[in-house]
Amino acid sequence: MKLNHDIQYPSSTHQDQWEKLKQFTDARIALGRAGCSIPTRALLEFQLSHAQAKDAVYQEMDVSYLSEQLAQRQLQSLHVQSNAPNKEIYLKRPDLGRQLSNSSKEALIKKYAENTQQYDVCIVVGDGLSARAIEANAFSFITILNEQIQQENWTLAPIALATGSRVALDDEVAEIFKASMLVMLIGERPGLSSPDSMGIYYTWNAYSDCLDAKRNCISNVRSAGLSIPVAVQRLMALMKKSKQLGFSGVNLKDEHQLSNIDCAKVPKLLF
Repeated sequence: MKLNHDIQYPSSTHQDQWEKLKQFTDARIALGRAGCSIPTRALLEFQLSHAQAKDAVYQEMDVSYLSEQLAQRQLQSLHVQSNAPNKEIYLKRPDLGRQLSNSSKEALIKKYAENTQQYDVCIVVGDGLSARAIEANAFSFITILNEQIQQENWTLAPIALATGSRVALDDEVAEIFKASMLVMLIGERPGLSSPDSMGIYYTWNAYSDCLDAKRNCISNVRSAGLSIPVAVQRLMALMKKSKQLGFSGVNLKDEHQLSNIDCAKVPKLLF
C-alpha cells in the first residue's frame, strides 16, 4: 500500500505582518496561523465572543435594581412591557416589540393622571437586543443627562423601563406623557466584539406610528466605543437645536463642537 507523504508543519505560530495594526481596532485581523489553521487562542477568543453576544440577546434586564438606583437619584420610574411576552416571540415578531401592551398603556395613563402636565423630556430605557448594554451604560448616562436637563430647566417625565422593546415602542410613551422631546436608550444588536453597545434615539414631538426618518440616532455608546459624556453632549446639542427649530430626524444635523470632558467622573452602576 502506498502512503502519502506526511506534511510537517512548523510548531511555532506564524505572526502576521499586520500585527501592529491590531492595537487600533477590535476587528479580527492579523490572527496569525498555526500550520494551516488559526491559533488556538484566536479560536477560543472567537467562541467566547460569540457566546457573549448570544448571552447579551437572551439576558433579562434587571428592572427592579435599575429602578432602585434611579430612585436614589430622586428619579421616578415605572416598568412597561411590549406585546412580546417572551424572548422567543420577541425575536420572531419584531412588530410586537414596537407596541406597548394594553396593561402598560393603562399604567402609563394612570401615572400621567397623577400629575397632568406637558413634559419637556421623556426617557424610555429598553432592553432591546442587549440588556447587558443597558446595565453597563444606562444609569450613568441618565445621571449625567438629568444634570443637563435640570440646567435647561426642562421638566422630565417618569422614566419608563421597557422590556421586550424595540425602537418605536417609545413613541406611545411620549404621546401619553405629552412630552415634546423623546429619548430612547436601547441595547443594540451585539457584534462579536461589542455585546455591551447602547443606542440612543431622539425624536421631537413623537407620536404613534412615527416614521423612522423623524429620529436621530447616536450609536455604539460603550466603554470601548463612544464614551457616555461625549454621547450626552451630542444628544444635548441635538435636543437644543431641535427645540429651537421644531423638528428632528434627517433634517437635523449634528454640527456641534465637542468640549473637553473628564470621563473619570462618570457614575457607575455595578451589577
